[in-house]
Amino acid sequence: MVTVWNDTAWVELYRTDDPQAFEALIEHYQAYVFAIILRFVDNMDDAQDIAQEVFLQIYRSLPSFQPDHLKAWVGRITTNKAIDWKRKKQRSVQGHELSDIDIGKPLADSLPSPEEAFISKEREVYIRELCDSLPDRYRTILIKYHFQDKSYQQIAREEGISVKTVETRLYRARKLLRQLWKEGKV
Repeated sequence: MVTVWNDTAWVELYRTDDPQAFEALIEHYQAYVFAIILRFVDNMDDAQDIAQEVFLQIYRSLPSFQPDHLKAWVGRITTNKAIDWKRKKQRSVQGHELSDIDIGKPLADSLPSPEEAFISKEREVYIRELCDSLPDRYRTILIKYHFQDKSYQQIAREEGISVKTVETRLYRARKLLRQLWKEGKV
């Protein structure tokens, strides 16, 4: 039996806790979601990962969804997830994601070519310059922890503060460092 898809009827069916309602949504919008994703991605494995994220986001957001323009809403979520994936991929390919950089460890040790070693050394110098631009209370904690390999307890004793304060300042220092890295400021 062929049924005609109706967004409003589907939302009502979903809200009655029909276990097959979400499955029907996936089947109905799967080709649409993949068509959008494949405009951003060439690799089918990546497209499947993004589609999974899309449907997971839809599932999480459905309880608060207002039953207007379901297709547009699905399209917007799909586009946003694909763009986020592409941005993240570009950052990791370019090597500009701070989380990929091990603060305090020489990057040149693991790089084989002289060019990569030079770039790595430049990046390390840049990170140190960024650290120098942090407020004293954060810079001190960051340097002691990452560059001098001191424990939270050692830092707390030396600075005359609690371990919790060390944790908080280190968290804030890293956050500021990431922000400065993204902005390209020294």
